[in-house]
Amino acid sequence: MSIRALGSSGLQVSALGFGCMGMSDSYGPLQERNAMIALTRAIVDCGVTFFDTAEAYGPYTNESLIGEALAPVRGQVVIATKFGFKLDPLTGRPVGLDSYPDHIRAVAEASLQRLRTDVIDLLYQHRVDPAVPIEDVAGTVSRLIEEGKVRYFGLSEAGVGTIRRAHAVHPVTALQSEYSLWWREPEQEILPCLEELGIGFVPFSPLGRGFLTGTIDETTPLAATDFRSALPRFSPENRAANQPLVRVLGRFADARGATRAQIALAWLLAQKPWIVPIPGTTKLARVQENVAAAGLALSAADRAELEAAAAQVPVSGDRYPEHLQRSINR
Repeated sequence: MSIRALGSSGLQVSALGFGCMGMSDSYGPLQERNAMIALTRAIVDCGVTFFDTAEAYGPYTNESLIGEALAPVRGQVVIATKFGFKLDPLTGRPVGLDSYPDHIRAVAEASLQRLRTDVIDLLYQHRVDPAVPIEDVAGTVSRLIEEGKVRYFGLSEAGVGTIRRAHAVHPVTALQSEYSLWWREPEQEILPCLEELGIGFVPFSPLGRGFLTGTIDETTPLAATDFRSALPRFSPENRAANQPLVRVLGRFADARGATRAQIALAWLLAQKPWIVPIPGTTKLARVQENVAAAGLALSAADRAELEAAAAQVPVSGDRYPEHLQRSINR
């Protein structure tokens, strides 16, 4: 696995990271913990050094799983986690946002314990909190960095104005937001801003929450515990309407002896050398498939051909329901 630098910060990680959320949350029936610990260690053996978790995943259980799994190889990996949600004390589910300084500190301390580590490599604000000036957030994380409890500061789903204001207080190492062949909005303003400021980009859902792999169509049942069932883009009607994009990927992949997932990831990796996608899965075979994408080089002509074909397919459906969409790109 090749290594990439996340912007100009000095943080180096594997070209593909791993999104850990689905091991503990959001995608249907919960996975067996010991199986996921074994999978995490196998992912390290595949060359992945960058793992993304959050207190809200589970909640809490994903951090403790990742902490246990990576403890034997802690010095070889980079762990990112997140603060920013107010969690219900009974259910643990997010019930709002909270990025007040005292809360950030409390979350960081608890995450350190669950992750079994002395330092959080990359600490993201999970969502921008309009009630708390981003300068206060950046200042709080900066002090945690000075204290040696955090190494680098990141933002998630933040808009350009917020990124610039935060970066002026403390350098932002990485922005994490959705980016893929079926969600290219970051290209308009976000990517130019990140390039200007020397900030890395960590796309989540680089495979369209599984849709771009070709394994989901309008007939695929989604369990009530699968959060995609509540996303407009995953309604049966929109899944049917978006199938032409999957077919475009399939034709392109077949012509190159690759899979749709590999092409989708290789396309992202080819956009900028400071982009590090974090696909997630609960299956080792999918990890191995995804890792192979890091060795698949797409030429400028390849990219132009794929982008031209994809541009002919209008994407149907919003990313999130309206109440969740309001917390994006603040």
